[in-house]
Amino acid sequence: MKPFKNIVFLLALVAASTSMAFADDPKPLPIGVKAPDFSLKGVDDKTYTLASFKDARLLVIIFTCNHCPTAQAYEDRIIEFTAAYKPKDVQVVAISPNSDAAIRLDELGYTDLSDSFEEMKIRHKEKGYNFPYLYDGEDQQASVQYGPATTPHAFVFDEERILRYAGRIDDDEHIGRAKTFDLRNAVDELLAEKPVTTATTRTFGCSVKWKSKTDWKTREAEEWKKEPVTLVAANMDTLKAVLQNNSGKYRLINFWATWCGPCVAEFSALVETDKMYRHRDFDFVTVSLDAKKSADKVHTFLRQKYASNRNFLFGDENKYDLIEAVDEEWQGALPYTILVSPEGEIVYRQAGIIEPLALRKAIVEQLGRYYP
Repeated sequence: MKPFKNIVFLLALVAASTSMAFADDPKPLPIGVKAPDFSLKGVDDKTYTLASFKDARLLVIIFTCNHCPTAQAYEDRIIEFTAAYKPKDVQVVAISPNSDAAIRLDELGYTDLSDSFEEMKIRHKEKGYNFPYLYDGEDQQASVQYGPATTPHAFVFDEERILRYAGRIDDDEHIGRAKTFDLRNAVDELLAEKPVTTATTRTFGCSVKWKSKTDWKTREAEEWKKEPVTLVAANMDTLKAVLQNNSGKYRLINFWATWCGPCVAEFSALVETDKMYRHRDFDFVTVSLDAKKSADKVHTFLRQKYASNRNFLFGDENKYDLIEAVDEEWQGALPYTILVSPEGEIVYRQAGIIEPLALRKAIVEQLGRYYP
């Protein structure tokens, strides 16, 4: 399973962008209005409607997603809230409103996963969600009716499924710093059969990725085409400095060659990975072991892949010296990929073709999933 579309395919979207459009982002559902019905598939492949939760005293619908750093910062809090309030007959349901077709790679700098249905299944399993996780990214009809402003955005409905609270979960997305627990307060008041003191609050997080805004993604692809692609000849001293990594960033280094089939096959995924994380403390370097006389061929390939990161041509004369200098675990087969910490330590290595999700998970676990 490939979580992100190939760069070449992405560029084709320029000629085939969608014509669907909303005049403005939908407004949040007003307090006092009955919950709109929906029919959405969950990550368990079951279809859910409002009637699926008819036996719950209160219904809490939280619009959230995989990729947003704020949403990720609230994952454990939603899990804890569900565990605490399920015995009190409160049903929590999460809905992902995002169209992954409208998400740019540079919006994925805090995640290993985008917001496709298959990737929702992965996140649900990894985090052990104890609530249904539903997908609305196909036609976004439920999201249009509920009108989440951000991810996350919580909506609390009483026994008659009338909206009594809409807004944030608490007053600080940073883990452990919240002082006002708005969602809990609203639910506690409803359980005590009291009116909700603060029925609406502002939310903070990532905007909903509406299907009508896929042009942002096509613009991103057009921007890549304008970025210069360079190839620089390198010797052992150059590469030892690259390996030492005094950049203050995590450095991903890929050793490859144009004559290596797996190297060519994985290259687009590596470039996409760079496009995801390059605005953080991250640096991507490629080192070609093609013969130096093949420089033009290597440069042409790099341009075709929009590899605007740093690219070196080492050549093949001193390849065994290079292998020894890079990593004692490297047996010499291409491709070989390592992630080097700011301290010069190899914190991830992959001999042979990469698995993009595993690589991106390793990177984001080092960089962090939340805003500092």
